[in-house]
Amino acid sequence: MAVRLVQSLPRHAVHLFSFSLRHFVPLRTVRRSAPILSKVHSTCQGSQSLSTTSYTEDGSLVYTGSLGTAIRGVKIFSYSTSGASLILMPQILLKTGLGMGNIALEVISCGIIGFFTFLTPIILHFITKGYVIRLYHDPDRDTYTAITYSVFLTEKRCVFHQSQVRIPAVSKMFANFYAGHMGLFVNPDLFPIPQDYNHLMGYDKPFSFTKEDMDKPDKT
Repeated sequence: MAVRLVQSLPRHAVHLFSFSLRHFVPLRTVRRSAPILSKVHSTCQGSQSLSTTSYTEDGSLVYTGSLGTAIRGVKIFSYSTSGASLILMPQILLKTGLGMGNIALEVISCGIIGFFTFLTPIILHFITKGYVIRLYHDPDRDTYTAITYSVFLTEKRCVFHQSQVRIPAVSKMFANFYAGHMGLFVNPDLFPIPQDYNHLMGYDKPFSFTKEDMDKPDKT
């Protein structure tokens, strides 16, 4: 009966019906395979976005201080004013005649000039010498490399093992942990991964309330 129905149709309708049968199955196949291709493409994008950690010879960068640029700028300004004072103040004293013939006044004037010229940069360096601008961690050796500024504004490297980290019993203003005998300061809120800060401070180690641990003196 189906054959008679097909034979009774016009010739152009038969060709249209056969064309639809030939292309119906491939259309369904393409529609089913399209979601699979989109899933593979999204997975590749996700895997590419995972590699965001920078690695160097010192290890992976786990911390970046937000005040590094500000500290460098303040030190440059302090050194510039100190240099200008050394150059201008002797000329000002000679031209104004301040302290001429009076030794006491000359000593006081030189003392004030020396205070603002030398003591201010020294105090500024003492305050900021322990500020960590970058911190790297080598997980294979469990060592850290802290980058700080020296007195000449060059980057100074301090390499230490995690076992050398000591937390002072009394909170310090310019150092929240010690690496050997050097006090360093980091901001816990600036660690992208909080576990890195916990491992640095040793908070992830098991703690025991034994008498030996409680009686252990603090070397800081």
